[in-house]
Amino acid sequence: MNHAPRALLSVSDKTGLTEFAAALEGAGYELVSTGGSAKAIAAAGIAVTDVASVTGFPEIMAGRVKTLHPAVHGGILARRGTDEATMAEHGIRPIDIVVVNLYPFEQTIARDGASFADAIENIDIGGPAMIRAAAKNHASVAVIVDPKDYERVAATLTSGGPSEELRSELAARAYRHTAFYDTVISEYLLNKKDARPDGTALAIAAREVMPLRYGENPHQSARLYRDPGVQSGTLAAAELLQGKPLSYNNLADADAALECVRHFDSAACVIVKHANPCGVATGESALDVYEAAYRTDPTSAFGGIIAFNCALDAATATAIIDRQFVEVLLAPTVDEAARDVLAKRSNLRLLEIGDLHERRDAAYEIKKISGGLLVQDRDDGVIGETDLTVVTARAPDPHELRDLLFAWKVVKYVKSNAIVFCRDNATLGIGAGQMSRVYSTRIAAIKAADESLDLNGSVLASDAFFPFRDGIDAAAEHGIRAVIQPGGSKRDNEVIDAANDHGLAMVMTGMRHFHGLAME
Repeated sequence: MNHAPRALLSVSDKTGLTEFAAALEGAGYELVSTGGSAKAIAAAGIAVTDVASVTGFPEIMAGRVKTLHPAVHGGILARRGTDEATMAEHGIRPIDIVVVNLYPFEQTIARDGASFADAIENIDIGGPAMIRAAAKNHASVAVIVDPKDYERVAATLTSGGPSEELRSELAARAYRHTAFYDTVISEYLLNKKDARPDGTALAIAAREVMPLRYGENPHQSARLYRDPGVQSGTLAAAELLQGKPLSYNNLADADAALECVRHFDSAACVIVKHANPCGVATGESALDVYEAAYRTDPTSAFGGIIAFNCALDAATATAIIDRQFVEVLLAPTVDEAARDVLAKRSNLRLLEIGDLHERRDAAYEIKKISGGLLVQDRDDGVIGETDLTVVTARAPDPHELRDLLFAWKVVKYVKSNAIVFCRDNATLGIGAGQMSRVYSTRIAAIKAADESLDLNGSVLASDAFFPFRDGIDAAAEHGIRAVIQPGGSKRDNEVIDAANDHGLAMVMTGMRHFHGLAME
């Protein structure tokens, strides 16, 4: 006996469901559905068969078990031209189209206040099983996991149904869908246990936010993706309040600024150009810290990225646009009055980040290399006063100590070899990305001199140890009073002797902050 073709529909996202169900009915398909999907289809006046009528078994365990049955999976997996006798023996009818999307696990974990129990309850079991079965048997079955595909499948229904090429494409998209879903769950469970990649396999899940105009250069294409579950406090989840779409380079620079500024407790401003801080300051107000950060290197600040860890007000916004061209301006919140001021610069990209302490993205970083990936823990290393070892005859005084700890936070975000001069919780000169630490020191001093910033009484931070005393000798010429560095060189004693010769205080952190590779 010939039967009408059959479609099984069981979706959490009901966008376009009834319209597609109507198209299936109009093309002569019998519709089988479950739970809320069946109710929505029936409410639209479309004939639908409940899955329990197909399986002969009711939904149990609050809907946890409903489609895991041979009458469903046999109908999906049956090989046309091979399994008809088995199907006839067991009364199984083929299922030709499977329309399934999954419990909203990603949306659940992104919701404020979602409990672990809520997350676990939103792990779909039957859905992935049906999707994978249909995708495996795509020679005979079309599987749809995205409502965006309803229209083009519907267009084929009156002319024999989806082609082999379309079924193959839909199957590939289905496996990507379930792989993404499983990876989100895996990452959630790993992060709940504060775990890292375990050395066996690494799966990465990210959802596209938008295509970018191009990558680092115009001939490279690029897209922005967001980690699942991320809501606030990150660049990928920020709200663009005004301005042109962000470019690849805008985002890379903005991320460098954001990651630096989030690590200060008092009001802070970070100005970044080409992924390096060119001015950093902390203080009492947004305006004060902007003025101090800008003073470090106004030349580099032109066309840069400015990040705050405090609310952006109208006075600060006015000072910025009256003084300089800025590509991107970002802050946790932006006052309405500040928005009105910045609207005068329609091309300026203004981002509201949200609470910087709410970041919930992965605790590791990834870099693509030829043929593989490099994966490492995110550099969350923090040094406090009690972690420092004084190695010179003179210990830093309280003022110097405060500046040393500030400088250490800044140097972490400067490309290696990195040297930072600071005083009064503000940068005075920054040397980045040189092959020699001595040259980084010289460049930092030149930048300070160019802006008439006196280095006398300042402190110096180095992201890694000094291999020779020449770096200390070069820095001492500019009147610094104290140095913070990791230590660990074979010539540490020589470097310490140099500091003592110049009457400097030196502390060692025992922690290095190399920042030379572009990690994603």
